[in-house]
Amino acid sequence: MRKLVQRALDQGLELNERAAASVVNGFDWLFRRQNLVKSGQTEFELIHDGDLMSVRYYSLDGEDAITLADGSALPIQRRQHAVPLVLVPPLGVTTETFDLMPNRSLVRYMAARGFQTYLICWGKPRRRHAQLNMQDYADRMMGEALAAVRKHSGANEVSLMGWCMGGLLSLLHAGLPRKRAIRNIVTVASPIDMRGGGLVAGVAQVINTPAKLIRKYTDLRLNVLNPKVFHAPGWVTTIAFKLTDPIGSVTTYWDLVTKLWDREFVESHTTTSDYLNNMLAYPAGVVGDMLVKVAIDNKLASGEIELGQKLSRFRNIHAAMFVFAGDRDVLVSPSTAEGILDLVGSQDKRFEVAPGGHMGVILGATAQQAVWQKSADWLAKRSLHKPKAKPKRPLQPS
Repeated sequence: MRKLVQRALDQGLELNERAAASVVNGFDWLFRRQNLVKSGQTEFELIHDGDLMSVRYYSLDGEDAITLADGSALPIQRRQHAVPLVLVPPLGVTTETFDLMPNRSLVRYMAARGFQTYLICWGKPRRRHAQLNMQDYADRMMGEALAAVRKHSGANEVSLMGWCMGGLLSLLHAGLPRKRAIRNIVTVASPIDMRGGGLVAGVAQVINTPAKLIRKYTDLRLNVLNPKVFHAPGWVTTIAFKLTDPIGSVTTYWDLVTKLWDREFVESHTTTSDYLNNMLAYPAGVVGDMLVKVAIDNKLASGEIELGQKLSRFRNIHAAMFVFAGDRDVLVSPSTAEGILDLVGSQDKRFEVAPGGHMGVILGATAQQAVWQKSADWLAKRSLHKPKAKPKRPLQPS
């Protein structure tokens, strides 16, 4: 009897504590929501600051270890690998993609694993940036970013890791003529074959036939229209991402109500919601290139694509390749992402399907073990030493 009474008292006390915590968390969520947002808190050094694109360097100075999503501690490896790592986010999302929360931060994880870790920030495009296209991002801006990384790190070769279009921009840059100073490339959920399956490929196939008829029987061309007309504001990107999981976008609010007492859950929910609700615009020039060259003409599947006056050929890529795809990715199916391995000139290449949807595969609860850890282990073995100097052969320009 005494045990039953004690158990009832303990349960009552727990309920009271949860009720009090729910009141505090609910007040913060309603009136001080920004206090719950924990994204972008890792300190960095800005090593390049352009009109739109900038580059950040993360060193974790003054820290001994980082906390992972499961609550465990990862000691920081101070002896750094010879080849720096450049993280490449997609367009349309904020830079906080790779620094979402202190315990779910890709930049912190990779820096702790001993990599000189850099992050390209694509900035926040406005209507005046509407004319920017794939060449601007994959050639000019990527070139400027990697030149800044090489100057800051003192290394010639770099490794690239990109999610979605970030991986695609990495591949397009590496496929340009004379881009030999890229040792390793990791892509996560990056679309290649627009006939391979998934929502992106499905949309491409739907618009393919009418687009070809318009091209054949009319003079209408996207590249002659004013780019500002097709400027896609950030809310369009937000809706597109949420439509990939419409039920989840609603049910998470019920999860919030039932777990309002859990401060860590409320912070995670609020941070993720803030991230999804503040996505960025896509420049119309990029939209046009993606529609015509990628979706309609399926240029990527052929292994080459025009970037202005230059031609990016995937067979020019000889870097070691590790390609990930999400097993529940409705945007980019595994078959759509895997196609790159048949197109590159690389001998060292690997493909793996990881748990998660399009965002979950890189940001979800299992991403640290299924993608981050495997990428770090794979990169570490391929970043051990600098190549032997060849004084008679000048370094290739970035």
